[in-house]
Amino acid sequence: MALDVAEMEPGVLEAIEAIRPALQSDGGDIVFNGIDEDAVVHVSLVGACGTCPVSMMTLKAGVERIIMDRVPGITEVVADE
Repeated sequence: MALDVAEMEPGVLEAIEAIRPALQSDGGDIVFNGIDEDAVVHVSLVGACGTCPVSMMTLKAGVERIIMDRVPGITEVVADE
């Protein structure tokens, strides 16, 4: 069954908006770059999040978990350099 990535995008954007205030309160932010054909969400962590040593943990434990909870079919969230 082919996943319709276009149908996932609004949910992903909504999830990112829900996460953004927490990242901004730490001096960082998150930028949505897109969803690929494998249903992997691509984001960039910027500001303090881009240089934070625990940003990968934040991405996987926080951002990825929240997006995958809210948007069925998303397989992973990765940070683009």
